[in-house]
Amino acid sequence: MGIRFTILSSGSTGNATVVSNGEHTVLIDAGLSAKKIDQLLRERDASAKDIDAILVTHEHADHIKGLGAVARKYDLPVYANEKTWEELNKQIGEIADDKRKVLQTGEMLDFGTMKVESFGISHDAAEPVGYTFYEGEQKLSVATDLGYMSDKVRDQITDSDVLVLESNHDVEMLRMGRYPWNIKRRILSDVGHLSNEAAGDALCEVTTGRTKRVYLAHLSRDHNLMDLARLTVNNIVEDRFAKDDHRAKLKDTYYDRPTPWDSLDEA
Repeated sequence: MGIRFTILSSGSTGNATVVSNGEHTVLIDAGLSAKKIDQLLRERDASAKDIDAILVTHEHADHIKGLGAVARKYDLPVYANEKTWEELNKQIGEIADDKRKVLQTGEMLDFGTMKVESFGISHDAAEPVGYTFYEGEQKLSVATDLGYMSDKVRDQITDSDVLVLESNHDVEMLRMGRYPWNIKRRILSDVGHLSNEAAGDALCEVTTGRTKRVYLAHLSRDHNLMDLARLTVNNIVEDRFAKDDHRAKLKDTYYDRPTPWDSLDEA
């Protein structure tokens, strides 16, 4: 069985994604309450009892809100790099020593035949990362909370079968929005979030004929719209690849409900 996944929730109110190869299952982030994560898992006929480990991208609340509670309730190991652990220690309560796992950025971790590689990203956190999953020839990459698309991230996620990529905000909506300027400046900076336009430009560089689907993730509820994100990204990609056949299908993510299970066997 190949890789399959569901994005339980995506956005500033909470992030969590489940990735499985049938034998092993991991949770990327736990940015909602343990109760909510259990509910969303049930909506996809899954259970936290099936999870083998939690992988942490960074220490912001929308990624770790339920981390301590979920880890303790289900006795799960938690993987993060050392700098992220320094921040987690202040926020998530006690985690047993044998469940505190250090996965340095760039290191590969094996869950049976499914391999996971972390990679550094640009965001205003201690040492934020994304993750790429491999199962045989299959490749799934998850990259959100990106200030910008660095060369290293571009090289890491290029040629994925399926890609989960941030498309956080529409620049004009953000500029005209209610946030104070210091927050807007942070979001627009190289340690902030990827705009719709930047996501479209990035896809033109990282998708190939192998890439079948791209999930637009971490959309702002205040400064973006699902249809707008999809339209903006699609227009950029269509303009660049008008005569090409390797345009990936764009897929939605949600802050209030999980995406359907997606299998890379179908990619």
